[in-house]
Amino acid sequence: MRKTSDMSPRRLSDISPQISQLKALVIDEDLSEELKSSRSVEYINNASIEERILRITGYYESWNASNRGEDQPNSEKVEVKIDGHSASDTVKSDCGNRLQRLCCCMYMTAVHMRRALWGVAVVICICVSWTGCTQLAKITVGRLNVPFTLTWFSTSWNCAIFPLYYLGHLCCCKDRQTPRQRFRECCQFLGDDVLSLRMLLSRVAPFGVLWTLTSYLYLQGLRRIPATDACALFCCSRAFAFLISWIVLRDRFMGVRIVAAILAIGGIVMMTYADGFHSYSVIGISLVVGSASTAAIYKVLFKLVLGSAKLGEAAVYLTVLGGANLVFISAVPLILLLMGAEDFVSPRDLPWPSICGMSALLLVFNFLLNFGVLITLPTLISLGVVLSVPLNAVIDRYMCEIQLNSVRIIAVSIICLGFLLLLLPEDWDQSLPQLRSMLYNREEPQESVRDKHSETLHIRPREAKNCNSKTTPSIH
Repeated sequence: MRKTSDMSPRRLSDISPQISQLKALVIDEDLSEELKSSRSVEYINNASIEERILRITGYYESWNASNRGEDQPNSEKVEVKIDGHSASDTVKSDCGNRLQRLCCCMYMTAVHMRRALWGVAVVICICVSWTGCTQLAKITVGRLNVPFTLTWFSTSWNCAIFPLYYLGHLCCCKDRQTPRQRFRECCQFLGDDVLSLRMLLSRVAPFGVLWTLTSYLYLQGLRRIPATDACALFCCSRAFAFLISWIVLRDRFMGVRIVAAILAIGGIVMMTYADGFHSYSVIGISLVVGSASTAAIYKVLFKLVLGSAKLGEAAVYLTVLGGANLVFISAVPLILLLMGAEDFVSPRDLPWPSICGMSALLLVFNFLLNFGVLITLPTLISLGVVLSVPLNAVIDRYMCEIQLNSVRIIAVSIICLGFLLLLLPEDWDQSLPQLRSMLYNREEPQESVRDKHSETLHIRPREAKNCNSKTTPSIH
């Protein structure tokens, strides 16, 4: 009969009969596999002299219970059965941690999937709106020579951008402001909290002129060349913006963007060659290239003077631009109509469906172009502009307004390739080695863990039965 915990031996002579059993202490063959594979208990033959004495005298349980918290990791606790003393073998399961990780992964996957779906929707809307705007503008200027009037009418629709933005502000923001407070706060981006004539002349008028000139040249070019060619040539504006920024703003030199600019210029030359250098098509191509150049100057000058605008600031700016166009340039279309520079017809004879449809689609395009960054990446927004080129080609081929010869296809492909190269980030050359090193470092630990796991599996039975062995069995 073993002593209880309160009858601890005072002298070594009290347990002298048990000390003689130390040499005869061996591992029982019927010892459970649970003990052999436990991380918290060593083999009995590898135990210290104090531990062996405590096992024989029956005081091992209390000593083991006091030291178990230090020897066991936090994730699992193991109690074993020794000399007939029952103990619970409990391993704290990590199912809770696994479930938490699974829920986290599912949540992140759902977030990324939702953002990807919104991004695809924005890309499709940008592509469709820009394609529809170009096709309707082609139909309108094909019937009537009213490019400046159409530019003035479509630009005036920008007045609706700030009200749309304010509706989103009311729906999304907790700290809601009145329209006047929000407008005055966003007007500080222009240098003043109220609209003044000085602000309009210094900050709005130059960009308004470039905006109007860009739209006017684009519509004039659409009268002479197909919509596919015009849309592809307008994509060169990004290459021109890089060249101007490199010269004026001293942006970082990137060889891949220089290659993209060269591809854009080569595509323009091949586009001109596709129609045989006829004067009519050459003038149209030159007008669209001029439109792309003024658009590039607009972007660089905006960045130089005003910097980068936030969403509310961009909404106020476009609204002010549309209001200034509506107030100060309304007399110019009337003068052109009276002078005969543009076709004068009664308001009843105007193709209002195509005019209003083009203006509405252009408004949607400008809105998504400025506010699409809320739900997707800017690269996807630019990708929607590129995808409008093949969509215009399909529509033009269906309407028999274009001949898709090999030279035109190569020219359009080269321009689109140059545009895609311009979408690469500035540190793309540094990201590739980092990605490669990350993948290499991720594969290397997996291989080492696999090798270590295979080594632990191939334990010889003779070593496992050896009483003097120093290896610790691992839990599989």
